[in-house]
Amino acid sequence: MLYSRTGERAWTSEATVKRILLAEDERPLARLVQVNLERAGYQVEWVSHGAAALQAVAQAAPDVIILDVAMPEVDGFEVLRHLKADPETADIPVIMLTGRTDEESVYRSWAGGVHYYMTKPFDPRELALVVERVFDEDSDWQA
Repeated sequence: MLYSRTGERAWTSEATVKRILLAEDERPLARLVQVNLERAGYQVEWVSHGAAALQAVAQAAPDVIILDVAMPEVDGFEVLRHLKADPETADIPVIMLTGRTDEESVYRSWAGGVHYYMTKPFDPRELALVVERVFDEDSDWQA
């Protein structure tokens, strides 16, 4: 299931290869996402928990973040809160990719500032299209 968001965004990337940070604690799922997005032409960095996601963003901000909710150490909601509270990272688009389908999780994600909310199980091709759409929306928004 996919929920899309329309709204304000402002972020840029001059790189020809778009960088995606994937924060997912399940290695097989992370590998599936990584392989499919790399085949679509993106550079994907994978981290397995929220604290590592925050560290990776601090080192080199990605163009998009794909974020799971249920992760060890720091969950996806807390990562999202930190990202949106920091002016340096607030405009990085976030795609929430999670097994949580309850209304509270969906609401917390939207209220926290995600750009898309996808639930597991999902079609990797659909995720690649969502990522492409995020980049297309950014191009349209800047024009």
